Amino acid sequence: MDLKEFSDGLELAGSGFANGKAPGYPFTEKEKWKMVEKAEKAYGQFLDALGCDWRNDPNSSETPRRVAKAYVFDLWRSRYDLMDAVTAFPSDGYDGLVQESNIPLTSMCSHHHQTIQGTVSIAYIPSKDGKVVGLSKLNRIVEYFGRRGSIQEQLTVAIHNAVDKICTDNQGVAVMVSATHNCVSCRGVKHHGASMQTAKLSGAFLNEDSAKAEFYKNIELSTNCK
Repeated sequence: MDLKEFSDGLELAGSGFANGKAPGYPFTEKEKWKMVEKAEKAYGQFLDALGCDWRNDPNSSETPRRVAKAYVFDLWRSRYDLMDAVTAFPSDGYDGLVQESNIPLTSMCSHHHQTIQGTVSIAYIPSKDGKVVGLSKLNRIVEYFGRRGSIQEQLTVAIHNAVDKICTDNQGVAVMVSATHNCVSCRGVKHHGASMQTAKLSGAFLNEDSAKAEFYKNIELSTNCK
């Protein structure tokens, strides 16, 4: 299976959606810069519509280009790129819990285009004949799905499904996302400090109380160790 076919198989959102792949991906560098130029022009028109004299404002004269570059090369970059190769290895008989907690998450609310920031905890239980994945690859999975428009619920499921697919023959996967949403703190109700927790559990984590308890206990322990 080539990398594009693999990336396609991980997608839950429709093509072109903020939390999905842009049509025509993967983009070349030339195609990305062409998109930046189009987005720069459009964002300038957006600022015009808001009555902002950005062209004569020394602090804002380059803002349309800054914003366009930020979306294409950072905030939404995984909409335009393939996922990095994620190599899985034989578990060599290990069938205990594998968990990484406090994985940093930076994403963007697809409703208001405000930041989502928090942490992700991922756990899975390989089978004796199954696969395990390099630890940093769990971080890469979070980055891959985080760097686009998102709703936290769908983001949680996307991360879970990717780990489930990569760690073949696993006995269960658990993902918990805890994050604050800037759209809550800076608009609407304007409540600071409120956080949202979402979780997706499968296999042993859903069916066995001991696996579920160990997952949440490890999150508590990792939080206390900060």
